Amino acid sequence: MRVFFSTGEASGELLAAELLGAMRTRAAIDAEGIGDARLEHAGVRIVQRNRGWASLGVFEAIRRLPRTFSAGLRVAFALWREPPDLIVLVDFGAFNLRLARILRGLGYAKPIVHYAPPSAWLDSVHRARRVASLCDALTIFRHQAEFYRSLGLPIGYVGHPMVSTIAPRGPRDAPPADGGLVALLPGSRAGEIERHTPRLLDAIARVREVRPNVRALLVAADDDAQRHAEHLLSFRSPLPVEVVRDARAALREADAAAIASGTAVLEASLIETPAVALYVLSAPQAKIARRVYRGKYVTLPNLVLDELVVPELLQEAATPAALADALLDLLAHPAQQRDGFARVRAALGPPDSLQRNADWVLSTVRET
Repeated sequence: MRVFFSTGEASGELLAAELLGAMRTRAAIDAEGIGDARLEHAGVRIVQRNRGWASLGVFEAIRRLPRTFSAGLRVAFALWREPPDLIVLVDFGAFNLRLARILRGLGYAKPIVHYAPPSAWLDSVHRARRVASLCDALTIFRHQAEFYRSLGLPIGYVGHPMVSTIAPRGPRDAPPADGGLVALLPGSRAGEIERHTPRLLDAIARVREVRPNVRALLVAADDDAQRHAEHLLSFRSPLPVEVVRDARAALREADAAAIASGTAVLEASLIETPAVALYVLSAPQAKIARRVYRGKYVTLPNLVLDELVVPELLQEAATPAALADALLDLLAHPAQQRDGFARVRAALGPPDSLQRNADWVLSTVRET
């Protein structure tokens, strides 16, 4: 079976790679797609690199539009000339919906699955109808399935795949009063790295005033992020910070974590690593975000349960002092989030959710 995957950023690549692994337990699959190193390591032939595609907000997206649009056209015509048996679009709604529309316009009639379709936490009737008109939608969040169904639109939901791939590490005692290990995850997009990394490093410097033997693992998403992190470290008095690349390994090892709001916070909750979330947009982006989003929370564990499980430090509140205080509290009281984390896992679906998602995707081909 020939399957084409389209991803736009690191979190989507991870979803696609894990989905492909589960699909290959059921069928022999020749996979190609849009992605980067993570998808390539999963055995996908990369026909278009997506490095640098992910953007924060309208202004960055507009700057990237000519490059992504031309890439989308090239990919669409290649798929039209040699159509695969199945196309799986993963998240990255603005690009992937455009790709689906072009493909349908060219006459591609085989299944297109939109896995983790857009607007999970900013419900849009118009966007939901567009997804349903072009694709077979498969969400990983229950509330999005309920929204689609309230509109009479078809959508699949069988659970969140990370429930299957991330096991809890079990209870841990508090680290020694003068130390501990902290994971710092500034995010994978350029704007996230630029705005979050200095705050996180300054927060660790403050934590060291109370816990002089504390150490930190700073997660870099790629080579550019690692160079940026090492550059920032070179301007600071020596900090016991190691730059690493494996986010899940860092979270599993750490006593506490400070994480840019996104998929990594959900990973921390499933691992059961005490965590605080931060997020900082540019001033113009923040103005737009406040106008269009009225929800109580922005962090995935909190959204899943509709309650505050992970503290959120956003915009002006995300100061090094506030981050340091939150980390010190988590290091001293590591059990405070454990009950909430267990309820997040229970709310996300059954333990075999990943295989259920893979089987659902494969069923779209078998039904045609």
